Amino acid sequence: MPRSLTWPSLFTALMYAFMYFPIVVLGVYSFNDSRYSSGWGGFSLRWYRALFSDRRIFAALQDSLTIAIVAVAVSAVLGTLMAIGLARYRFWGKALYRGVSYLPLIIPDIAIAVATLVFLASVAVPLSLGTIIAAHIVFCLAYVAVVVSSRLQSLDPNLEEAALDLGATPTQALIKVLIPQLAPAILAGCLLAFVLSMDDLLISSFTAGGGANPLPLEIFSRVRTGVKPDINALSVVLILGSALLAGLAEYVRYRSDRNRQTS
Repeated sequence: MPRSLTWPSLFTALMYAFMYFPIVVLGVYSFNDSRYSSGWGGFSLRWYRALFSDRRIFAALQDSLTIAIVAVAVSAVLGTLMAIGLARYRFWGKALYRGVSYLPLIIPDIAIAVATLVFLASVAVPLSLGTIIAAHIVFCLAYVAVVVSSRLQSLDPNLEEAALDLGATPTQALIKVLIPQLAPAILAGCLLAFVLSMDDLLISSFTAGGGANPLPLEIFSRVRTGVKPDINALSVVLILGSALLAGLAEYVRYRSDRNRQTS
């Protein structure tokens, strides 16, 4: 074996191929003119045209966007304040509170979904779009807080102290000094939470009411009897959208790290 090709690099290449080759196949078959995925019927955009003319898909997408945007907006505020409070203040039960706050990161989604459904049933709250949003806030909050906390650990606390010494109030120091430094981390956390919220199936399926139909539920209801070609096209669009958001988050993180190193 050549020196440039070692066993670890070969293993890594095989793992990447194992993960991404099905996505490549999915993208290719989204242009298949045949209704069946077992054979190639020629190149065609018919399934993309069918997708963009499907009103049910756009209604489900609207529900998912509403859930994700509201959940991320609330989580951005609460998660940032939670991260700042845990990093800057000392209070009784801080370690316990920190552990409970980050539990949604390690608890399986099915456990969160069942627990949320049992709680809503015990307090007689009817399932609706609002219950899905509340359930999504729970795990989005933890992801935003984790990203912001990692950024807080690398900040210089002397900047806030200097602002206070120069006459700024704690609120002014928070808004004018700390929040601008945390802005890239807040944005990155929001993008991550947005993708996770758009992708969630289990929690949404347990907390959705009769009038709510997020996009993952619509997709799941259509693929029970087999993957349709229009679902292939929808999957490609979602993958490209997720990759775009992930790239944007990485670019924001890179610019933040570069600005911090040059300053």
